[in-house]
Amino acid sequence: MSENVEKFVNALAASLESGTFVKLTLGNYKGADEHLQKILVRLVNTKKGTRLFFLYRGDTRDTAKNFDHKTGVALIGEALETGFHSGHLFTTANDYQLDIGKKGKSRLNVAKPTFKTAPPLEHDREKVAQIDPNSSYLKLLGISDDSGRVRAREQNKWRQINKFVEVLASLVDKSELKERKELRIVDMGSGKGYLTFAAYDYFKNIREVEVQITGVDTKRELVDLCNGIAAASQFDGLNFVVGTIGDYDVGEVNILIALHACNTATDDAIYKGITAHADLIVMAPCCHQEIRPQIKPPAMFRDILKHGVMLERTAETLTDGLRSLLLERSGYSTKLFEFVSTEHTPKNNMLVGTRLKRPIDTEPFDRQITEIKNLYGIKKHHLEALLGSEIVTADGNE
Repeated sequence: MSENVEKFVNALAASLESGTFVKLTLGNYKGADEHLQKILVRLVNTKKGTRLFFLYRGDTRDTAKNFDHKTGVALIGEALETGFHSGHLFTTANDYQLDIGKKGKSRLNVAKPTFKTAPPLEHDREKVAQIDPNSSYLKLLGISDDSGRVRAREQNKWRQINKFVEVLASLVDKSELKERKELRIVDMGSGKGYLTFAAYDYFKNIREVEVQITGVDTKRELVDLCNGIAAASQFDGLNFVVGTIGDYDVGEVNILIALHACNTATDDAIYKGITAHADLIVMAPCCHQEIRPQIKPPAMFRDILKHGVMLERTAETLTDGLRSLLLERSGYSTKLFEFVSTEHTPKNNMLVGTRLKRPIDTEPFDRQITEIKNLYGIKKHHLEALLGSEIVTADGNE
């Protein structure tokens, strides 16, 4: 072990002993494992006490392991001797940056600390893939090959699948559905069903929930394909039906999902969720076409919104902002955040509504919605028209 590598490893051991350790990253891997890319290390609390949580990041999947401090420090030293050429150690005392050249020459830089305090030790802060790429449905959908490896051209879709499951799991955990042992989910506009299958797999096989999921799509060939894959995967609680968002009767539903429902179809889906008193409404809107031609820029913004790209972004902001307000007016708390980019749209926001259990004062929302519409000359918003004067309260009364 070179002098600088030894100093780096010793600094890691000292930070663990003194309680100043924050996190560690190893990168620039040139070892024998063709799939390994990075090692991310942090502390976690377990039933056996504080452990070092190692996340081995690969090109197709991640692997997580816990080690005691002594073993973890030894593994870091070994990793720096067998393929990793850079290390970054963060402590509340100093940052340490180690770089190892091709001929084994190394450089160790010590800098002021990035972090003043150590982070909390939640075990699940680093997210590990919940979905097994070796699952039969992923092979049948073309995401994985016969050996269970994610195909190179499907890496973006694989990341989207895992991100969706991660987000959906977090939303459920923060809602009244957290302890539910039975769930009814409807996915409006399910398409080829990548995310629908993953959601079923996660709730049924990871969380062991008795889940019933229905995917709704207008294309008969996709519905038949997905039903065939569901049957082959023995997913008895998953089925797909032919229908439109506007016409399909969702019935009783806990979670209503509509990802990339074009233009006002997103409004139709939100309306279905509100009127069905869904506990969670999860949307990823796209193709915001209704509001843009209606916008009459306020005088102060006239020379800004004369540019098409600015007008388009403003139309998207207003459309989804009004949707959020209308959800809140209907008894939901809302979140609007960036999801992940997909082939459908380079801008991929997710709008989530969580049903509240308390009464809502609708007057402030009505006033704000009116002010926004008047400011931009907007005459109609499809979701507002669907809701009309019908206010669905948190307790389900109208």
